[in-house]
Amino acid sequence: MIYLSILAGLALLGLGGEALVRGSSTAALRLRVSPLFVGIVFVGFGTSMPELTTSVAAIIDGSPGIAIGNVVGSNIANLTLVLGIGAVLAPVVVSRRSLRRDGVALVLSTGLLAVVAIVLGVIDRWLGLVLLALLAIYVVSAARTENHRGTAPEAPAAQAATLVVPILIALAGLVAVVGGAALLVDGATQLATRLGMSETVIGLTIVAVGTSLPELATTIVAGIRGQTEVAFGNVIGSCIFNILGILGVTAVIAPLDIPAEIVRFDIWILLAVTALATVFAVTGRRLGRSEGLVLLLAFVAYTAVLLAPGLRHAVVA
Repeated sequence: MIYLSILAGLALLGLGGEALVRGSSTAALRLRVSPLFVGIVFVGFGTSMPELTTSVAAIIDGSPGIAIGNVVGSNIANLTLVLGIGAVLAPVVVSRRSLRRDGVALVLSTGLLAVVAIVLGVIDRWLGLVLLALLAIYVVSAARTENHRGTAPEAPAAQAATLVVPILIALAGLVAVVGGAALLVDGATQLATRLGMSETVIGLTIVAVGTSLPELATTIVAGIRGQTEVAFGNVIGSCIFNILGILGVTAVIAPLDIPAEIVRFDIWILLAVTALATVFAVTGRRLGRSEGLVLLLAFVAYTAVLLAPGLRHAVVA
């Protein structure tokens, strides 16, 4: 049953990713907003639903290591594995507007998480509310920016009238990728537990990468279809939502203690890969195949440390 769950999850991820990209891209055209905005708000936030449900379930079950490890590990996976594969498939062009708005939001939210982890070591309920308020401010700001662009092509009335079809296709794709990720994570987590992996390491590896699979599936499909704005927006939007939205909701439910080993090691890796991806985006405003390979190598190196207990212990000791 474990392997059947994994295979079914992979199948749903592939089919759902295609439907999500196709439907959201068409909806962006008919709504007269940029594919980047749809990638950030709808695709990016939507594909973060597995992280949200996983973290909430973990904190209710009294497993803060999985809850915080899921978010930190998922963002590391998004910025290295997902963005790296997307750049290898098709160079990702980053607009100046996206760097000013979304890149800054990503850097600030990641920096805020690092400060909280290092200085406080816990995310209380009041801080969770602050994170949610910051997320609302970001979404409203992004929406206002899109409303004032005035550069989107005029959509024919007939297209606007049929907007319901692409939205339904995108929603069906979102349900499929979220369901596929849930099946895959469940099977992989059971397998990892049998192998004796610790709670925090499971959160940082199996659960984090597993819940990033919707972003990965969507980014691969977007890259193949040449929708690089959707791919980039998907990764950035998901990372921002993971920090501000997921940690905010989780902390409101119950104060979230941050494990010491994450503070000593993984949070610094998250800062490093965020800085690396930002530098790649700023220099030339694109991520080419060479940058994608560097990000993938960073993911492989980080994962190797996580899966080698002796090496990780030596690093975080």
